[in-house]
Amino acid sequence: MSKVHVQVMGIGLAIASPILALSTAEAKLENSHKALVDQAWQIVQEEYVDRTFNQQDWQEVRQDYLSRSYTSKQQAYVAVSKMLKQLQDPYTRFLPPDGIKELVDNVSGGFIGVGITVSLDPLTREWQVIETVPKSPAAAAGIQPQDIVVSINGTPTSEINPRQASEHIIGAVGSKVTVKIRRGQEFSRYKLVREQIDINPLVYEVQETPAGAIGYIRMPVFTTKSAKAMKTALTDLEKRNVKGYLLDLRQNPGGVFDASIDIARMWMGKDRVISSVDEKGKKQEYVAHGPVLTRKPLVILVDEKSASASEVLAAALQDHKRAKLVGTPTFGKGIVQVLKSLKDGSGLVVTVAKYYTPKGKNIHQLGVKPDVFVKGEEGKPFKPQPGQVLPPQSDPQYARGLKVLTQKLK
Repeated sequence: MSKVHVQVMGIGLAIASPILALSTAEAKLENSHKALVDQAWQIVQEEYVDRTFNQQDWQEVRQDYLSRSYTSKQQAYVAVSKMLKQLQDPYTRFLPPDGIKELVDNVSGGFIGVGITVSLDPLTREWQVIETVPKSPAAAAGIQPQDIVVSINGTPTSEINPRQASEHIIGAVGSKVTVKIRRGQEFSRYKLVREQIDINPLVYEVQETPAGAIGYIRMPVFTTKSAKAMKTALTDLEKRNVKGYLLDLRQNPGGVFDASIDIARMWMGKDRVISSVDEKGKKQEYVAHGPVLTRKPLVILVDEKSASASEVLAAALQDHKRAKLVGTPTFGKGIVQVLKSLKDGSGLVVTVAKYYTPKGKNIHQLGVKPDVFVKGEEGKPFKPQPGQVLPPQSDPQYARGLKVLTQKLK
């Protein structure tokens, strides 16, 4: 950032020969943009797990992209994105500086915003509220799941790229954002004040069953706070003398890889959790060394949206027969990514390794198969309401999980 700033400042100083100064500055600026493209190429060249680069001549790709002219940073960003698409790997991707911040905020378990999670309806192309963070500005204002976000600060959401939604919703603490909402046929306008939002990495509760009390734990995502939160939950539930555990990983897209390893160690003691193989074929093993926080029976709920770190945890505990899995086959993401920064504050998320379960299985594009197959209610995933912890008894996966756990307790 500072190098570009100095070059721009230099343009104003070169008043004796403005034409020459301008052309020199433009050349430097273009070179800086090319350097950005080349840096992205180098990261893939050094780190990417598939050494065939999707059957691409990666040296030829470099020559192609460095032979082009780039007159703006945005052009360089577009070029990097197109270059990465040749790998046909949806997990290796470019992130602009604000995208880096959003990713870091998400895995750290907090961000600045109003507490709304939205999804693009594939049929209507409308922004539908999936959930609101409890006690957030959005929840306090009364915004609810299924509401439609019509506009943000006067800009219709139909004109906003969903991937850039955070640019319109996230801002400085104390700043205001106006959101227009449609509920049914009624429209409402909310003026919300942005604040620090902390994402709870898990919730838990005691469920009474005929076989005794069991501890229900739901993990919606793996953040840097997840392992500590799990330790707190298990310590509390053990004090409450639960007989067994039901761990709900449904709809959990993953997150921080290390968190899944740390949590597995709390359940399984000394054994191999997972192994990974990088682009050089180097194998790394992640081993549990305890201490075990509980040896009581465990059932894990999974579905087709349980991915990445969720699958690491579920597969490790299943392979070691530490837990029974109930639900539907998981998403199937058996690869590991790292975040690499570029010189201007943007960056790449790059696939650097494949991982294998304790039994040597790579579940990429296959998923982890449950021990007991049960579909969700009418194909709909469980979506808890604000303040709700335990799923309803009508939830077939939850009900079967309780049944399997009760049988283990008996």
